[in-house]
Amino acid sequence: MKPALLVLASGERFEGFAPDWQRHTIFGEVVFNTGMVGYMECLTDPSYSGQLLNFTYPLIGNYGVNTPSEWESSHIRASAMICSEAAEYFSRENAATTILETCREQGCGVLVGADVRAITITLRDKGVVAGAIVPKGQPIPRKFPDVNKQHLVKAVSIKDPITTGQGKKKVIAIDCGMKENIWRYLKTFPIELKRVPFDYDVTQEDFDGLFISNGPGDPMRCVETINTIKKVMALPKPKPIFGICLGSQLMGLAINAKTYKLRFGHRSQNQPCLQLGTDRCYLTSQNHGFAIDEKSLPKGWRVNFRNLNDDSVQGIEHEKLPYFSVQFHPEAAPGPTDTAWLFEKFYKLL
Repeated sequence: MKPALLVLASGERFEGFAPDWQRHTIFGEVVFNTGMVGYMECLTDPSYSGQLLNFTYPLIGNYGVNTPSEWESSHIRASAMICSEAAEYFSRENAATTILETCREQGCGVLVGADVRAITITLRDKGVVAGAIVPKGQPIPRKFPDVNKQHLVKAVSIKDPITTGQGKKKVIAIDCGMKENIWRYLKTFPIELKRVPFDYDVTQEDFDGLFISNGPGDPMRCVETINTIKKVMALPKPKPIFGICLGSQLMGLAINAKTYKLRFGHRSQNQPCLQLGTDRCYLTSQNHGFAIDEKSLPKGWRVNFRNLNDDSVQGIEHEKLPYFSVQFHPEAAPGPTDTAWLFEKFYKLL
């Protein structure tokens, strides 16, 4: 390890150490996650693309790294991992390697020995900002690129359609950076599934339901998917539509609602969400930096879930038609699966 700095665009600097194989400055949006487990699920989540992920839990890597078949995508998506301590050894029997070795193999940046609490407090105070991990000897950058100005969904979406499953009903799933556990849940139902790129024209074929996945970045960049949702909603016969995370924001934009950037986002495994119209509160897994503006919802639409920490919109639904979405992750990975019943709800609407 050698000395390195986390430099924020707002001017703050935090000391730490980077592996000697990490020789170049790594840029990204600095965000924090408060989860105690699931570090590989987080690092491989496509929604973390372009971000420097600060883990608030003090020890990362203690149970090693499992096989890629259990990850949320084929490789690490976060630009870098920031932690207080990275375990050099692991105690899980079926783990394959260490977190540091995996980061090296995957080309993921690392900053260890950092004061993750101080970083988190700064981000909560000033909001999420662009930053850079600078190894010793490299110049301190003067400019920090804004990853949200990039079309990150285009970079992480699949390039060619994938078809699987059999059944009387067919669901098209738009991949905007879909977590693999969402795909695993969808494949448990007796339906034909077609997973398509973010800009795929679904109206050119027959289907019974539309699913819109999670994904990275500003939803306003995803114009192609927004237009697709508008086309499906304009079909003579309504087809069930279910969106998760970015999929919820895209559904909102498709009905001419507005989205906005949260101050520091929701990235954890214990966000309390109230299901409106009931007295039920669910603990949810979340990873997003944008939300729907409730005041901009058009007539005929309502909020179906609300975050009890800040009252932000956690999902919307149409009052009569089979369209609904949630901002949190019912498939978890990591986190609680208390809301996995939403997949069943979607299936029953087909």
